Amino acid sequence: MSQTDEKVRAPRNRTISVSRHEHLAFLAKLRHLHGPARIEDLENKTINQNLLDVLDWLPMSSVDLLFLDPPYNLTKSFNGNTFRERSLEEYRRWFESWFPPLLRALKRSASVYICADWRSSAAIYLVAEEHLVVRNRVTWEREKGRGAKANWKNCSEDIWFCTVSDEYTFNVEAVKMKRRVIAPYTTPAGEPKDWEETANGNYRLSCPSNVWTDLTVPFWSMPENTDHPTQKPEKLLAKIILASSKPGDLVLDPFLGSGTTSVVAKKLGRRYVGIEIDERYCCLAEKRLALADQDNTIQGYTDGVFWERNTLQDQKGISKGTGLRGNLPLFASDPLKDRA
Repeated sequence: MSQTDEKVRAPRNRTISVSRHEHLAFLAKLRHLHGPARIEDLENKTINQNLLDVLDWLPMSSVDLLFLDPPYNLTKSFNGNTFRERSLEEYRRWFESWFPPLLRALKRSASVYICADWRSSAAIYLVAEEHLVVRNRVTWEREKGRGAKANWKNCSEDIWFCTVSDEYTFNVEAVKMKRRVIAPYTTPAGEPKDWEETANGNYRLSCPSNVWTDLTVPFWSMPENTDHPTQKPEKLLAKIILASSKPGDLVLDPFLGSGTTSVVAKKLGRRYVGIEIDERYCCLAEKRLALADQDNTIQGYTDGVFWERNTLQDQKGISKGTGLRGNLPLFASDPLKDRA
């Protein structure tokens, strides 16, 4: 496939693409390692190499948050590079061949999030529990999925939440969800009980659970969308980064894809390192990082609060005219789709 994207798209299609001219410009920003590297030389950079080739050159004990989105145990093509399905045991051995060495880059206080589908989840858990403290399994609804007549529709994925030790960051207040109150309770005096009455409706902030149903997989009318086949929503990464890191912490994604982890880390005031084998996806990541300088909004995240799906009008009412509050991004409204 071509290393650039010259597709003719519909006028309202917001999919991010890289022209031939942009490709050359962003190519110059990419890093290539040829030996052991210092963290100062890697932070806020995209490394265009195979993880296996640079694994031993990453600085030790430098990473605060590791986000892993490896190929699932499916036969799938990524811009011409194909990952092929294998037995569960073969997939486990493949994962174990690079996962333990990668952990050397983590601080003792680091957290690790590992993405999986139902085919790969069991193998990943077996390896993760040998090397880390497995604390939870998040299940998130992809909302999309191919229907099946003889099986359940597959529209969920797992994320294993692990830590290196019992010393780790978890900012629960930063990831609470704002939910509409359908049947509000009141105190004997008639005051709201654990909820807030606003001009746009009644809401309560609820603690985050390990089931996420408020995410929308990027599609053509969303400004974060790319042609990457397994792109994660920025809102998903925002939950993880806000919960398990502090401003200024270093976030590492060794399967960066089109750059979502680095982009969200930048928007939220974290340092980042992304590793990606595909040159075109690296350039897409660099373009998205450049766009983040102009717009640091995250769809579905307004004034430091995550919102349920289909609450666009409520978010507009709250964020209208407020500008940025502190360094927290506001909602990037989507005029074509009422999705959080």
